[in-house]
This record gives sequence, structure tokens and C-alpha cells, in this order.
Amino acid sequence: MRNSMEKRAITLEAVLIENERRKSMLARDRYDPLAGVGCWGDRVAVGDCHVPRAVLQACPDYAKLEPLEQERQRIKEDFEFWCARCVTIKDKMSGRNVPLILNRPQRRLLGVMEEQRAAGKPVRVILLKARQWGGSTLVQMYLAWMQLVRHKGWNSLICGHLHATSKSIKRMYNLMLRHYPRELIEDGERLVFTKLEGQPNVQQIEARECLVLTGSSRSEDAVRGYDISMAHLSEVAFWQSSVMHNPDEVVRSVCGSIALKPETVIVLESTANGVGDYFHDEWLRAQMGRSDKAPIFVPWREIGIYSVAVDDAQALWEQMDEYEHKLYEDGCTLEQINWYHQKRREYRSHELMMAEYPSTASEAFTATGFNPFPTDYLDRLEEGCSTEPLLVGDIQGEGLSGNEAKSGIHLVKELGGHLKVWEYPERDSPVVVKYLTVVDVGGRADSSDYSVIAVWRLGGQGCKHAIVAQWRGHIDHDLLAWKAMQLSKYYNNALLAVESNTLTNEAARAGESDYILQKVHAVYSNVYQRGPHKLGFHTNVKTKGEAIVALIAALRKNSYVERDIEAVNEMRDYEERKGRYGARSGKHDDILMTRAIGLLLIQDKRINPSTPPPDKSLAKDHWLVGQHKM
Repeated sequence: MRNSMEKRAITLEAVLIENERRKSMLARDRYDPLAGVGCWGDRVAVGDCHVPRAVLQACPDYAKLEPLEQERQRIKEDFEFWCARCVTIKDKMSGRNVPLILNRPQRRLLGVMEEQRAAGKPVRVILLKARQWGGSTLVQMYLAWMQLVRHKGWNSLICGHLHATSKSIKRMYNLMLRHYPRELIEDGERLVFTKLEGQPNVQQIEARECLVLTGSSRSEDAVRGYDISMAHLSEVAFWQSSVMHNPDEVVRSVCGSIALKPETVIVLESTANGVGDYFHDEWLRAQMGRSDKAPIFVPWREIGIYSVAVDDAQALWEQMDEYEHKLYEDGCTLEQINWYHQKRREYRSHELMMAEYPSTASEAFTATGFNPFPTDYLDRLEEGCSTEPLLVGDIQGEGLSGNEAKSGIHLVKELGGHLKVWEYPERDSPVVVKYLTVVDVGGRADSSDYSVIAVWRLGGQGCKHAIVAQWRGHIDHDLLAWKAMQLSKYYNNALLAVESNTLTNEAARAGESDYILQKVHAVYSNVYQRGPHKLGFHTNVKTKGEAIVALIAALRKNSYVERDIEAVNEMRDYEERKGRYGARSGKHDDILMTRAIGLLLIQDKRINPSTPPPDKSLAKDHWLVGQHKM
């Protein structure tokens, strides 16, 4: 991003010249689906039209046919022509019924789907939507094209987070059927929905021998017993999740009903609803190439309606902030920036604006409250999360507690284990490598917060701090403490810092004077103390704020390497409200707190002498005991 001096060095005259160039480039985007101009795929000129080469391959005598018969042949291979000729939709701006002429984002989405279909592959897409560009419309009409033109007996499912969502999408389909050109219907077929007796959520188009099922995410058994070829799964980020019911089960049920063969279709689409949910997880998997679905995101600036004429270019240029100048550097016109500049005034924070009208996929997943972690910092942090763990499993000793837990410590591989190891401890390095173990204590029940043990490798001499191992799960608190001790010993007798609030409170309620950290300390001396005879890190409003500040500083300086994508997810869903930090409602911050506390402790020179002095706000009574090797 340019600094202020660089911005001032750009003359307004140069900006206006460049802006006219950008607008002329957009204006040259000529699109005429009836003539086949600007459409997807390999096309051949036949008379005044450009038709897909596949039309001529299927019908070599195409050029000799009568115009109506040419149209009947063309709609089988040319989706864009079929939309303009056969599909009627309700225009959101005017409320009138109009032909479906694809806009630029719709054409980009279609291009991905058609690329898969043309290659003989199943069509699989995950779509992250911005607002008001017709992504759901394009998906549903693509499924309708398959049913009405390309195949018979090609059943489809529309599944939204509520039945109302599914029915709204089906109404779009019904409008199209009512206005379908009769002359383009094969053999005088009657294209209408009729109810399937005894099945209120299943309708059929008898002429095409196909069914259209509607359901919601709350009824994952809706597709069982039906031969489904296509599924439109809508607003997946808003599908409810509970112990008895979750989106993963619904999607598995649906996808298990669809064969892995050409021209079957599965599309997951949604606007974002924060991070850490099923849709966000699937989006990340697709981005990393680990999913069968192609990820598609459409930023607001690709949507043609988001543009406002500029009356005073100089005033706008001078009023633009750093973010808006970045939009200009990324290729936006002044008219687009002017729309953005005015629209932002409707929102009390820029974060809210980004969530509604994102420029990037990361912005789309921004929480609706004020997030203290800038999106670009988190995007950079996420880059380290592509490394697969060297081991997934657990750590064990000869016993679960006491001296037995300290003996015979070893790692075990275990499918789906709670422990992930990205780096093994460096034991033969010429430089002493120090490690720090931080524990955030959660609940025992599956529905409660997780307990997390994070192992840090301390940086120095140009080397960043890094997360090297992590245990996350639900466990009794005494066993958690002993497991943390085992990991600490395994990692070169690392300093063990346990968030002590929960353990102290439990001991007080039980009337115990010798609580679990004292028992661990009696066996393993390298335990963090915040003051004389005060074991563990105590989290309160002051220390929590200091820890979050330390995390923000580390993100700004890019001074630590993250390995777990869930840590980044929690940061994306973190909020500051009325001066206090916390996870968004229904989300977790257990991994995040092991990072924040760890980075706060790393500021202390007695833990990491190579770091700069801690902030003055750091509590003076934080100190260490038993740092020597055992």
C-alpha cells in the first residue's frame, strides 16, 4: 500500500486518464448471448451467430437447418443462449419479468461449471456469495437446463437452511416454466410442476420424467430413497449445528445419493456467517485444493450496479483513505470507489461494511463486531497453516499422573488423535533451543470449550517463534495438567505455563489446599509462577488485554509461525465489545488464548533473552522458577 507521500505524488490528471482507460476496458466487454458474442467456450461463426463447436459436432448439418430447428439444436449445448431465449426471471431492480442475460459474475461462475462439464467431470462448486448478483439464480437455472434440455430422469434437490429458502428458489424455477417458449419444447411436451402424491416436498415434471425435491438442513433424510443427480445447497453457512444435527451429516446424506459421473451437479453456496463453521471449513479445504469442489468468490467490484458517477474527482481523491487508495491500486474505477465511499457511511464500522460487501474472501468471513486483528495480518498468518502434521496421535508415559507419568514418555500415532506435531524437539542443535508450553483449560463435556496445550519453539537470531505441537480435546483437568507436563518434558523440559483460573476455583470449591498445579510442580519443577507461591498464569481483564495486545503486535511484526488453521479461524471470529475481548457468540477462543498468553510470556527476557523488553504495561510480578534442565 502506498504511503501518504506517494499518494500525493500521483497527479489528479494521471488518475483521471487511468480512470478513463479502466472504464473503456469495461465498456469493451461486449456481451450478446443470442449472437454468441462474449460467451464461454470454443465457438464457430455460423451466419450471424457464434455457436459452440459442440453444436456442430452433435449436428453436422446445423447450418442447413431452418432457424427454429437451429434454436432447438443450439439450446442443447449453449446454456447462455438458452437463458436468453427460454428463461424468464423477475428483475430485482424493476420488479418486471425479463429474459435472463448473464452478468459478468454469473458468466465467471458458469465458466467454471462448464469447464468441468466439458472435461467430462462431475460439476462440483462451492460459491462464496456477495450480494445482489444472482449467484443462486445461475445455479438453479443450470440445474433446470440439465433437466429440461440435456437429460430425462435427472432428479434434483434444493436444500436451504429453511424450507422457505428452498421454496423461494423453486418459485424461480416455476416462473421460468410458466413463460417457457412452447415452440422450443420437444414433441409438444408440457413443462409444468405436478405434485407427487403423498410427498408434499416433491414435485415432478412428467414430460421430462424428473423430480424436484425441496428440503431444509433440518431434514437430512429427505433425499433417502430417491435417485438424485443434482443438488443445490443454499445458504450453507446458516445451517444449524447441534450435537444431534449438523451440516456435515446433511451434506454427506445428499452427496451419498449422487453418483460420481459426468453432468451430475453439486453446488454449495452461501453468504458468509463468520468463521469456524462447516461452510468456512469447506471453503478453506477448496482453496487449499483438498476438496472436490472448485472455490468461486465474487467481490463487490465485479457487480455492475455498484458504481456512482463522480461529480468532483479531486474532492473524492483527497477524501479517500488508505483502504480506498488500495482499491484504486487494485484496479477499481473512481465511480466504483465513489459508491464504496458513500455506502460505508451506512455502517458504524468498516468491518461491517467488509462483511456485507467484501473485496476478498477473507473480508467476507469477517465477524460483524469489531475484530482487533486486521484481515491482512491474518491472511499472512494463514500461509503457515498448509503444512501437514508429522504426527497425529497422543503422548503417553508409564502412568497417567505423578512420577509414573514422567517416566517413559513417548508419542503414539492414532487416527483422529488429539495431538498434532509439526516439529519434533531439536536435541542436537549447537544452539540451545527453548520451548514453552501454554495450557488453556476448558470443560470436560463435548459441548463445552476445548482444553488446549500449545507448544512453542522460541525464536531468536532471525528465527521466528513457532507453534510446533498442539493437543486439543475434552479431558479431566488433572489428566490435562499431567499430559501438559509430559509434552513439556518431551520438548527439552519446556517451561510449563497453565492458565490457572479454573484449577484454582475448583480447588477452592473442593476445599483442597494442594491443588493440581502444586502436585505437578512437585514432580516437574519448570512450572511458570506469576508470583511467590502463585503457580500458573492468571487471566483477568488486565492480563487478557495485555495478552491480546501482544498477539496483535506479533501479527503486525509477522514474528511467529502458525500451523493450525483453527487458530486463524478463532482470530477471524474474535471481537472487542465495550472495551472487552471475547469470542463471537457460539464460537471458541481456546486456541487463540494459548497464542496470546504465549506471546505475552515470550516478551519476558527471563523466558526469551533475545526479545526486546516487554511493554511497560506487562505486570511486574511475572517471574519464573526452576528454569534449569532437570
